[in-house]
Amino acid sequence: MRRLGLRDIAGFVVSILTIAAVAWWASHQEAPTIPTAPRSLALIGAALGVYIAATLARGWRWHKVLAHARIDHDVRDAHALVTVGYMGNTVLPARGGEALRILLLAERSTARRREVLGSIIAERVFDVVALVLLFAVMTFVGIAGTPAGESPALIAIVVVVAGALLLVTYLRLRRRGRFERFAQALRPIAGASRILARRIGPLLVLVTLLVWLSEGLIFTLVAESLQIELSLLEGTFLVVLASFFALVPAAPGYVGTYDAAMLFGLGALDIRGGAAVSFVILARLVLFGPITVAGLILLLTRYGGISRVWRALRERTSEPAQSPA
Repeated sequence: MRRLGLRDIAGFVVSILTIAAVAWWASHQEAPTIPTAPRSLALIGAALGVYIAATLARGWRWHKVLAHARIDHDVRDAHALVTVGYMGNTVLPARGGEALRILLLAERSTARRREVLGSIIAERVFDVVALVLLFAVMTFVGIAGTPAGESPALIAIVVVVAGALLLVTYLRLRRRGRFERFAQALRPIAGASRILARRIGPLLVLVTLLVWLSEGLIFTLVAESLQIELSLLEGTFLVVLASFFALVPAAPGYVGTYDAAMLFGLGALDIRGGAAVSFVILARLVLFGPITVAGLILLLTRYGGISRVWRALRERTSEPAQSPA
């Protein structure tokens, strides 16, 4: 069984503290409401439909990254394992869903686990670029008053541009035969990230931007179901804010940190009290509930069930201890 590391323990502590603070604050607000009117339910259904489309887009993006890295795979696995991964991130510590994706795809492919890991790293790079661009737009448009000013957005853009220039410079030097040892050590993990410098790279960045904007639309639809005014840009602002808060170590499902980020963002948008509590509860149900159930069903029906995966994870974590020095 996997031992809890310092990051796991810190995550649980952070989650306990933040959820206690959120619960204390919420207890002093009006009682939350869950909408039951036909129009509100239709809006929630539309939000779920948008989330399904966004998840399919993420699966297509991973399929393209895998294909570029020449990792043989079934396209259905690219879609299904994205859902399983989201389920794992909700119920397992330290983003355990990514470990599930690596393990399960490697078992159904000839690729090594490090190569699959590299494809997921490429995905995360696309997410970072898209989120930085959206963060810059939110800042320069002045959503929520930009209390920190424009400096954080400018710094983020400079970091992304510098990273892109370093990648281009490195690839040019590699063509001249430089950094051979470094490339050999890094190739299994970094191979998939070369897609960032190819023609399809900008297209995948655009798809990623649309995915994050669609999550902003989900928040807008959820707010509308509660009769809360929230524009698409404001919904996207909440998505970006919650995503940055997700970097803070927390218990599975980002318990506490996600809720605190949402309440902080809603407060900046002048949405407070029972309306804010209702929004956070309903947004959690829409974003975490159905995909967790769907991921669990896929895990049980397509990938051999929880017990088999748990045994494989346990064997994986015990491999270094069994290998000779």
